[in-house]
Amino acid sequence: MDFKSTYLQGVYDKVCARNAGEKEFLQAVKEVLESLEPVVERRPDIVKAGVIDRIVEPERQIQFRVSWVDDNGNVQVNRGYRVQFNSAIGPYKGGLRLHPSVTASVIKFLGFEQIFKNSLTTLPMGGGKGGSDFDPKGKSDAEVMRFCQSFMTELSKHIGADTDVPAGDIGVGAREIGYMFGQYKRLRNEFTGVLTGKGLSYGGSLVRTEATGFGLCYFTKEMLACMKNESFKGKTVVISGSGNVAIYANKKATELGAKVVAMSDSNGYIYDPNGINLDVVKQLKEVERARIKEYVNRVPGATYTEGCRGIWTIKCDIALPCATQNELDGDAADALIKNGVIAVAEGANMPSTPEAVEKFLAAGVLFGPAKAANAGGVATSGLEMSQNSERLSWSFEEVDAKLHDIMVKIFHAAYDASKEYGHEGNLVMGANIAGFLKVADAMLWQGISY
Repeated sequence: MDFKSTYLQGVYDKVCARNAGEKEFLQAVKEVLESLEPVVERRPDIVKAGVIDRIVEPERQIQFRVSWVDDNGNVQVNRGYRVQFNSAIGPYKGGLRLHPSVTASVIKFLGFEQIFKNSLTTLPMGGGKGGSDFDPKGKSDAEVMRFCQSFMTELSKHIGADTDVPAGDIGVGAREIGYMFGQYKRLRNEFTGVLTGKGLSYGGSLVRTEATGFGLCYFTKEMLACMKNESFKGKTVVISGSGNVAIYANKKATELGAKVVAMSDSNGYIYDPNGINLDVVKQLKEVERARIKEYVNRVPGATYTEGCRGIWTIKCDIALPCATQNELDGDAADALIKNGVIAVAEGANMPSTPEAVEKFLAAGVLFGPAKAANAGGVATSGLEMSQNSERLSWSFEEVDAKLHDIMVKIFHAAYDASKEYGHEGNLVMGANIAGFLKVADAMLWQGISY
């Protein structure tokens, strides 16, 4: 038996039976349920009301066909998803991912995690997620537009500013959000804050582009200061990925006094002992949409290594995995620990395997789990929703200050919960418990029929 609680074991067994083969979703559920052992002991009212039985089952799961025509006049068919997981504390909120790896399991794992992440922000947002197995890479703007319009034609039936507010995720940036927003407005004949991550000219928020990376560093800064009396100043940092999250985590970590020496993409990683030149990375990834290996042709002294996993063998003080789920395994954790890493904080969703997390915690490495550490993106999406509702636009400094405040509060909510429930310093348990309790109490108030 994996769980001490026979009740939690029963819940998990039922989830496994109902979602056989959905490994990403089952991994996410198991991690949360393991964290809830002390809550179950202390809160029999939650067990009696079946809150945990209900929270692991989506309120609504939508799957649909997306047909579109490519530039050669050929009909293409993709599969679209939206999982509306929990709306106890607010409208569903969560990104849309466009990537060949998207499956029902991936979307459900992301939506489940989003419940607790959104709860931790203290903003009134429920959990949801969506996307498609469409790959925008290599597609023309016209092909992306036609896909997005077809995708939104179906999705528009299920979302709204007070019902479900999607945002961007992997493969969905300003271009895709713009096409989807335009189609929603055309179909519904209304201009509302139904999507976040919009362009500044039509209701977007400053700092949204930087939010997840900045927020990750704000969380890590507070974790270092409160748990180890340390800071970014003078530290060596390794960041996996070279997308939006990684780029702005690099920017903020550097501003806070660190030196970022490695970044990666899906093909391999670069190492620059002098510190990554972020302007070159941004030119490659944001302007030219080139591979990270081109960096070494423009920056003397840098090296490129094919394959991604070796990035964690580079000696560093702080590791920020910002690429994709399960990218950092037990062997990578061993390498980081051997090389003296003091803190790991997750910028991607669930980038560390359960084995890696266990090793970090056992070794006394500070570990910031994704649902807490990378909540800056959705927090700023929530701030964009507020601005849309008020028909206002806040300054960069105002939004950045609010983001910083939210991330500091998220750290302390997770740390305080870990302490209150007998696992001080285990921020995985603390984040899960703190995020869960707010949603659970809302579900209790709203009755069993909910």
